[in-house]
Amino acid sequence: MRAHGVLRIIAFALAAAGCAPEGPAADEAGREVLASVARSSEAAPQTLDISRLGADRGAEDAPVHIVEFSDYGCGYCRKFHEETWPVLLRDFVDAGKVEWKFLPYVTGLFGNTTAATAAAECVLEQGDTLFHTMNSLVWGHQSEWKRASDPASILRGLAHESGVELMRYDACVSQGRRTERMEAAKALARQVGVRGTPTFYIVGYPPIQGALPTGAFVHILTLVYDEATKTGGIP
Repeated sequence: MRAHGVLRIIAFALAAAGCAPEGPAADEAGREVLASVARSSEAAPQTLDISRLGADRGAEDAPVHIVEFSDYGCGYCRKFHEETWPVLLRDFVDAGKVEWKFLPYVTGLFGNTTAATAAAECVLEQGDTLFHTMNSLVWGHQSEWKRASDPASILRGLAHESGVELMRYDACVSQGRRTERMEAAKALARQVGVRGTPTFYIVGYPPIQGALPTGAFVHILTLVYDEATKTGGIP
């Protein structure tokens, strides 16, 4: 896709979220985003292997690839996962159009997020299917564990509900077996310039920040998928 086509998509996304003007000013905003991504990409060292981080869903050979940075304590991230994600999962990920990587990113802005991320990561250690269940439970019970004086017990109950082997889960949490992965995700977020959550990187395009309306997200992914399948891949 030519640069002006990319800028139209980003301008649409930002306008839909109410955070960008239209016309020449929107084009300039798009150029600034493109430049920012290019700078962060060039500056990032090659020591972090993103393929080893987070949880993947969808076909590896899908024409569109997306990386999501979300904080389990973020209200807008919960809104995205409860309202928009089910639609994108059905219409794009399960349909073979998009491969989606979810990276839990502890921003440090919300209570008990480190405990929630460790719990989710320790469930992921036992398999993707269990993690997908746990992921939904953590979002759905955000108000409970986020304000709890003892979040670990609530999160352990959610892990049990997801179907994990509790002894293995307990060992993972107590030994901090997923701490390195969590720290690597934080380092990666800093390197690519994540400023808030949720942030979505459609590979080959500038990032999208914030929980866009579902219709806006569907429209953007439709445009990107159509372009990718028309040209044989995103440059």
